[in-house]
Amino acid sequence: MTEAPKRRRNATYDIAVIAVSAALITICSWISIPVGPVPVTLQTLAVLAVLLTTGGRRGTIAVAVYLALGAIGVPVFSGFKGGPAAFAGPTGGFLIGFLAAALVYWLLEKLVFERLMTTQKKKIIFGFVISVIFELIMYTVGVIWFMTVYAAQTGPVGLVTVLGWCVIPFIIPDLVKIAAAVIISSRASGFVRR
Repeated sequence: MTEAPKRRRNATYDIAVIAVSAALITICSWISIPVGPVPVTLQTLAVLAVLLTTGGRRGTIAVAVYLALGAIGVPVFSGFKGGPAAFAGPTGGFLIGFLAAALVYWLLEKLVFERLMTTQKKKIIFGFVISVIFELIMYTVGVIWFMTVYAAQTGPVGLVTVLGWCVIPFIIPDLVKIAAAVIISSRASGFVRR
């Protein structure tokens, strides 16, 4: 097979993987349990599973496609919401945090972890480590955004209060989602060409 058809085939495969990944993130975003101002959804599980299974490049593009769909008004976010207002509210930073964390994931995968993932055990360890880093970045962006927007709309709010609203109730569910994403990716990665 010559280079041009092979490149086209690979590009078509990548587009299909990205589209399915963005759809998976959307479906998991709709599964939501209200807990304070930020609902518990399966969105984080889907984003992590997509990144771990498809790789940093395709996973990051899938997250960007998902967010772009939401930004133009497609109801892909939790509660079947979409549009610019989803980003403008106090919880919009968590959506932006997904993209920031996915970009860091992609960078770390390329620069550090790609050389280390030589065995299944190392891939699982990498999955846990990179997922925790992902969560820390996503929460950092989300909390800063929440505090800024909340202060502008309602008045100043303390960091401890925001952590109590937006982080602490989600630590245990997110650890469960990290474990589930690592297990899913270890089973599913054999079906996805890297």
